[in-house]
Amino acid sequence: MNSIAPAPPATYAAYTGDPVNDRDAVLTVWGGALGQVSRPFAAKFDWFYLSCPWGTPLLELLQHTPTANCVGTAAAGPRRMLWQGREIRAGVLVDMAVATQHRTLGPALMLQAGLRTAAAERFDLLYGFPNPKAIAVATRAGYPVIGALRRFTCVLRHGGYFARSMPRLLAQPVGYVFDAWRNTQRALRARRSPCLVATWRDRADPRMDELWLNSEHGNGLITVRDTTLLRWRFDELPGIKTRYLCLSELPDGPLLAWFACQIDGSTLQVRDFWSRDAARGTSRTLIDALIRAARSDCQQHAALSIEYAAPASKLLGWLAAGFVEREQQPIVGCWLNSATDGQAMTDIHLTAADEDE
Repeated sequence: MNSIAPAPPATYAAYTGDPVNDRDAVLTVWGGALGQVSRPFAAKFDWFYLSCPWGTPLLELLQHTPTANCVGTAAAGPRRMLWQGREIRAGVLVDMAVATQHRTLGPALMLQAGLRTAAAERFDLLYGFPNPKAIAVATRAGYPVIGALRRFTCVLRHGGYFARSMPRLLAQPVGYVFDAWRNTQRALRARRSPCLVATWRDRADPRMDELWLNSEHGNGLITVRDTTLLRWRFDELPGIKTRYLCLSELPDGPLLAWFACQIDGSTLQVRDFWSRDAARGTSRTLIDALIRAARSDCQQHAALSIEYAAPASKLLGWLAAGFVEREQQPIVGCWLNSATDGQAMTDIHLTAADEDE
């Protein structure tokens, strides 16, 4: 009788890590997998994994068993979210990284499978924003596409924009005339609307909590947008400065809207926002006020942009104000709770703030 050969040992094993004890191993994987980039990995790790206000993120690691080295990471960061008017336990998928020499589909799927198994005990929903290289892994791992984070842009100063298709000496005066015409239109609309006070703040304003509590939230998927989120997500974010445009009818009066903004070159990016009517669709009046404030800012922004995932009805104010879609990124999500499993997420309100940084 021929003896049965023993099965070869597994090459990889996924296991749940500890952000404190495994910090150095994670940073080593990030440095090797993502290469030398400008962002400070250590500061990002400490901010996201060690100071999250809703608990320690779930960290999954991948071990190469022959060497016992950590060669991959994936995580789910807790977020306070609402679904159909009630709070759910949500986790945002982040920091999927596998060392270059181990970057095949098998190890990546094993890592995601381990994360999903561990997450089932803690979360009702996992969602994420995979880049084009990771979308195949995400869908194979059981995360269907639930929507798209769409980037919209509004040109504020058209001189440089027109210079792409006409001589610069002509583009600048034509752009100036076009900008003046657009600004006059906005000014005329503003005169027919209640007077709005626009104020820039360097940190989250306590009035943002009052606005959130006193506004409708809808029945779709949405993150709780209170000052706990904003202070951690933006004010404490290392290396990136955020300013908030606050709109009210009276100085220091109750807020009608706020917009969390960051500068990227000549573009002012709206990273997050909320308004009294956001659950139905932010009005053109409030968005026009944002555009006027961006144009009058001393930074001389050439464009205004926002990344926003929402049904068509909530985009009307942005489109009417002159925002044009440029590109989109898929959003994946998977219910882990049997009470919500299979429920379609057709109504969502997600922005760049719902990513990890």
